[in-house]
Amino acid sequence: MQMKMAHQMRTAGLVLFAAAVALCVSFVPAQSVAQEHKAVNLSTTSGLPFSDGILAGKTLYVAGQQGTDSSGKLVEGGVEAETTATLENIQKVLKAAGFDLKDVVNVTVYLADIHEFPDMNKAYKSIMPDPKPARATVQVAALVNNARVEISAIAVKRK
Repeated sequence: MQMKMAHQMRTAGLVLFAAAVALCVSFVPAQSVAQEHKAVNLSTTSGLPFSDGILAGKTLYVAGQQGTDSSGKLVEGGVEAETTATLENIQKVLKAAGFDLKDVVNVTVYLADIHEFPDMNKAYKSIMPDPKPARATVQVAALVNNARVEISAIAVKRK
């Protein structure tokens, strides 16, 4: 009797497993299409091991930008001025790829000092359009160029 029940349980388990596999396979697309990647580079400094942005399908991944001027020097005036310049630099990358700020869906803000959050946020709120993208803000130990802020973004092309 116990052997018969054990056999029935194994059979039921195998049937459930087969049904689960069939269900999973039915949701896998018949053909997957790789998206072409296109680099967006605006940097005047050559030889850096990254692109300012990578376009994959309708999504643009913008590398961390800082508040530098056209000569590559950090703007003066603290974190608020740097945030403004940083977002302007992001706009340049977006524009070069055919996007704008309204296409931004996600932002990561890196601050050298979390106590500067209110000043960064003031500039950020005045520039980023509504609805504001999803955002994470973190303090880091240090930023390249001794910057106060660096921001990366992800944009998805609207229809």
